[in-house]
Amino acid sequence: MKITKLTTYRVPPRWMFLKIETDEGLVGWGEPVVEGRARTVEAAVHELSELLVGQDPARINDHWQAMYRGGFYRGGPILMSAIAGIDQALWDIKGKALGVPVYQLLGGRVRDRMKTYCWVGGDRPAEIIEAIHRVRAAGFDTVKMNGTEEFGMLDSHAAVDRAMAKFQQIRATFGSTIDFGIDFHGRVALPMAKVLLRELEPLRPLFVEEPVLAEQYEHYPRLAEATSIPLAAGERMYSRFDFKRVFAGGGIAILQPDLSHAGGITECHKIAAMAEAHDVALAPHCPLGPVALAACLQVDWVAHNAVLQEQSMGIHYNQDAELLDYVKNREDFRIEGGYVTPSSLPGLGVDIDEERVIEASRTVRDWRNPLWRHADGSVAEW
Repeated sequence: MKITKLTTYRVPPRWMFLKIETDEGLVGWGEPVVEGRARTVEAAVHELSELLVGQDPARINDHWQAMYRGGFYRGGPILMSAIAGIDQALWDIKGKALGVPVYQLLGGRVRDRMKTYCWVGGDRPAEIIEAIHRVRAAGFDTVKMNGTEEFGMLDSHAAVDRAMAKFQQIRATFGSTIDFGIDFHGRVALPMAKVLLRELEPLRPLFVEEPVLAEQYEHYPRLAEATSIPLAAGERMYSRFDFKRVFAGGGIAILQPDLSHAGGITECHKIAAMAEAHDVALAPHCPLGPVALAACLQVDWVAHNAVLQEQSMGIHYNQDAELLDYVKNREDFRIEGGYVTPSSLPGLGVDIDEERVIEASRTVRDWRNPLWRHADGSVAEW
């Protein structure tokens, strides 16, 4: 079998799908994208295609190494996301060729169902209580929301009080019947991270995500020592070599690699094993589309330390399309009581509606994250 063609489709709301074709008619799907930089990743995918067309798709490890090491310059969100989507599609082809789900090729399942969670608050959180009521009615008992809006390196007591008010209201309304994670989203610098973590402790959040920016990872151990709240990070780390530094320093309790950003299934399977060796839980980052989620689940089924799976149903970024709009086998992604069960379909287990993908790609708009500024006019972290 030989790879014959790679085709990319940018689609709403902010995703990009990759189709890899072979001379035997088998097709694999991947999801290589950086939110807000889809065209840049698209260019990288097509540059990497020079290494793939005419080659045997089954040699996934060799293709991964060629894409990663063959260009001399490596790493970063663009190149690793391009590799990630290609890697997903190659695993999809391999599973289909052998007639088994990818998780069987990785050694078989260690669990029968995977716990998921929902987003309930946007970048400008409002009506969070109502949103939690809705997801609870759908069977979810675990949610996540952004912790703050713009937040200064040294901010006021009033800003801290505003951030705390919504979490206090959640506990007052729901008690311990729900768990909630809080995403600082890199908006909080070290001086205020200490303050917020201290204030949050009595409310017992499930975790705090990106307590400071990934490039400030050296502060994770100091923050972890100062709080009992589990700290999570990883969505802006792109290879096992980025994560290696975090493991060396310690401080992170929950690792969140993104299978569309951190080298795909091949790399994230290794990252998961590294995390297990350091007694760190795995909760893959996935605010993206159905192929990304399907890839995450393949790793979740085989990683003993996988504890939570993010998924984007109803997420505030989803405008003009929802998670399963491009999927034919929606029943295989059904979530009951907050859990999803494994699909027996070969490959990634997602049957893409190619006609709908092509149609949506004809009128897609480029998605960009907002540019925020502080009151003094300086750029704020989004």
